[in-house]
Amino acid sequence: MDVITFREFCLSLPLVEETTPFDEETLVYKIGGKIFACGNMNHFEEIAVKCEPEEVDALRDRYSDITAPRYFNKKHWNSVRVNGDLPLEVVEELIRKSYWLVLRKSVTPKSLREELITMVQKCGFSE
Repeated sequence: MDVITFREFCLSLPLVEETTPFDEETLVYKIGGKIFACGNMNHFEEIAVKCEPEEVDALRDRYSDITAPRYFNKKHWNSVRVNGDLPLEVVEELIRKSYWLVLRKSVTPKSLREELITMVQKCGFSE
């Protein structure tokens, strides 16, 4: 996956916001104001995605290209090497799962979360 494919995929998900809150190089993708994926656009070698805590270690054990992130909570996030051996479909699935996880568990208040889920489903997008 290259940075353009990453960006296009993230922006293809309903109601996604692209920001650069940390610096001018780090692309950050949010749903409902909460981060679900990010990566450095100038040195695009890995992305960070949120994961269910019970899946974090299993993914790291299964794939050598998935490791603990440097700057995120290691219990909830994984770093995914995008120029390694992981198939594009696996990387996209990890991004998609991160999107839904953040939408379902991190967006607050609950009324906003429910409104966004309804809007996303009306767009024809499901888990």
